[in-house]
Amino acid sequence: MEQRTARHAAPPAGLGVAAFLALAILPAVAHASFLPPELMDKAAMGLAWFILIFVPIGVIVLFWLVHILPEKIAHKRHHPQRDAIKMLCLLSLVFGGLLWPIAWLWAYVKPVSYKMAYGTEKHDDYFHEMGEKVQAGELLEHELAHLREELDAMDAKGALTAELKALRRSIATAQVAPAGSVAAQAVPAGSAAKAGSA
Repeated sequence: MEQRTARHAAPPAGLGVAAFLALAILPAVAHASFLPPELMDKAAMGLAWFILIFVPIGVIVLFWLVHILPEKIAHKRHHPQRDAIKMLCLLSLVFGGLLWPIAWLWAYVKPVSYKMAYGTEKHDDYFHEMGEKVQAGELLEHELAHLREELDAMDAKGALTAELKALRRSIATAQVAPAGSVAAQAVPAGSAAKAGSA
């Protein structure tokens, strides 16, 4: 009798296989999507066209933005060899990005020998921007003195262009900005209120 109860307690092996086959056949009538089949075809076609048109455009734009990043960094840091870095970025686009790491490193490295040869480690545009600030009266006395020293050092090396020579002459007669006006512009409004309440 004990053998009979042991046999009846275990399910037959064929029953599990039959249940699996029945469950495999049943989903043929069920819909796996929340959309009707006709609408699902239209949605798939729309998604395919979107991927074929907009994803390559997005990849190209992202590739371009990443490749001009060293140029933007060099411009922000007033790198003296910014134009060469820009050209290397363009060449990197042609060569599939192989030159991009060199441009990235070059944008962050200031050439030491450049300062020894030309008396500065900044691009000419920096001096033009500072000249505009001098004309607007936005530079403090120590900033104006530093700008004059840099231009004098460049002139001693013979590296001043005609535009920078004219800028140097105009800076020699420039007036210093009042300390209060520049200091008020440099301090954010929230921190001035905190300083007044303290």
